[in-house]
Amino acid sequence: MAGTCPPGTPHVIRTTVTDLSRTGSRTGAPLSVRRSYAVSAAAAAQDGRHRLEGPSCIFVGPVETASQETLEALYRQAREAYYGGEPLIVDDMFDRVELKLRWYGSKYVVKYPRCSLRKQSTYADAEEDPSQVFALASVWLLILCFGSSACLVPIVYTIAQACQDTFDSGTLYNNQASVLEFLATLNGMLFMLFGSMIGYPIASASVGALQGLWKNDLVALKGVCPNCGEEVFAFVKSDRSNRSPHRVECHVCQSSLEFRTKVEVLAPGFSFIFK
Repeated sequence: MAGTCPPGTPHVIRTTVTDLSRTGSRTGAPLSVRRSYAVSAAAAAQDGRHRLEGPSCIFVGPVETASQETLEALYRQAREAYYGGEPLIVDDMFDRVELKLRWYGSKYVVKYPRCSLRKQSTYADAEEDPSQVFALASVWLLILCFGSSACLVPIVYTIAQACQDTFDSGTLYNNQASVLEFLATLNGMLFMLFGSMIGYPIASASVGALQGLWKNDLVALKGVCPNCGEEVFAFVKSDRSNRSPHRVECHVCQSSLEFRTKVEVLAPGFSFIFK
C-alpha cells in the first residue's frame, strides 16, 4: 500500500548536510560552517512547473526608453543564460539591448581584441569619439570664417569706397570726378569678383561639411589596434547603404586595419554607429 502524507505538510525526499572548515586568517581557530539543504515535494512540483514554463527574464519594456541599469541587468542575465545553454531572449532582442548599452557607454558591452579562426584575422571594438568630431568641426568653422571674410570684406570695402568717392567728388572738377568714380567702381567690381571666386567655394564647402557633422553623416571612431594595442582613429561615413569597410594604417606598427561599421536607427531622426 502506498503511503500518504497530510495535506499542507511537505514530504522531504532528500536531505544533505555539508560541513565546510577552513583556518581563520587572524585567530588561527578553525571556522566551521554547517549548511543543510532540504527538497520537499511541494518545492519539486513548483520547480517542475517552472521548467515547463521555461526560464524568465527581467522585464524592461521598450528598449529605446529603458534605463541603463535595467538593460545591464537583462544583458548580464541573457549572456549568462546563453552560455549556460538556455537562451532567454532571441538574437535580435539581444543585439538591440547591446546597441542601446553601447549608446549609453556601458562597460559590459566592451569587447577586447579577439581572433577569428575562420577568417584568420584579429578583431577589436571601436566606439564613437566626440572629441575628434569637435576638433574637426572647429577646423571647418575657421575655414568658414576665412571664406566668409573673403566674400564680405571686398563688398564692405567697395561700399565704403563708393561712399567716400561720392563725398570727395563734390570738391573736385567734373572731369576728374568722373574718371575717379569710374576707376573706383572698376576696382571695386574686380575686388568683389575676385573675393567671391575665392571665398564662396570655401564657405560653401565648409557649410556642407558642418551640416554633415551635425547630421552624423561623418563620424569619428577610435579603437585599439589588434596588433600592437595602440589607439587608432578614423573618420567614416555613416551611410547605411555603404557596406565597404574603411581602410586605414596603424601609425605605430603599420598594420593594415579595416573599420567595419553598421548603423542602427534607435529612434526617428536618430542613428547610432558602432564597430
